[in-house]
Amino acid sequence: MKTYFLLLLLALTGCAAEQVQHTEQAPNVDFRAYKTYNFMDVTARNEAAFQGPGTGIETLKQAIGREMQRRGYQPAASPDLLVNIGVVTQDKVQTRETTLRDAPIYLGQRNYHWQSQDVVVGRYEEGTATVELVDAARQELIWQGSVKSVLSPKADKLTKSIDDAVEALFEKFPVLPAQ
Repeated sequence: MKTYFLLLLLALTGCAAEQVQHTEQAPNVDFRAYKTYNFMDVTARNEAAFQGPGTGIETLKQAIGREMQRRGYQPAASPDLLVNIGVVTQDKVQTRETTLRDAPIYLGQRNYHWQSQDVVVGRYEEGTATVELVDAARQELIWQGSVKSVLSPKADKLTKSIDDAVEALFEKFPVLPAQ
């Protein structure tokens, strides 16, 4: 029982946090000079995979929009900044390694060989979102960042996960939120 509780605790703590993968900004850019933003048209290689409710694309746009507005940028039809979003999802398998305690008890004359192996304990989906800000006038990338998070099949948990991930990513943004 104690082993299962430990595994559950490790699974929950290992999957809970959003991980900012990287951020990068162009040198000598005055981010305060920009006032407006808008999203680039989203096209996907597999359009059907990103259509319909529960895909998270609209939730991702809303979360990015909130963070941009917290920093003083306003949405506009002809913006100073273009926001480009990239999304990659992967199916992941969570495993644990067997220990000698997992070996069957064998009492007999035959030569018995036991070997440690990985046992599947769960499956989940992990998503990585990349956000790029492009100077609309010069068509130059001025900032980019990516964040990785476990995606929940439940809509409310997916929304919270996306919101938390975008918030964690924008903590690395060069402009602080307005007070």
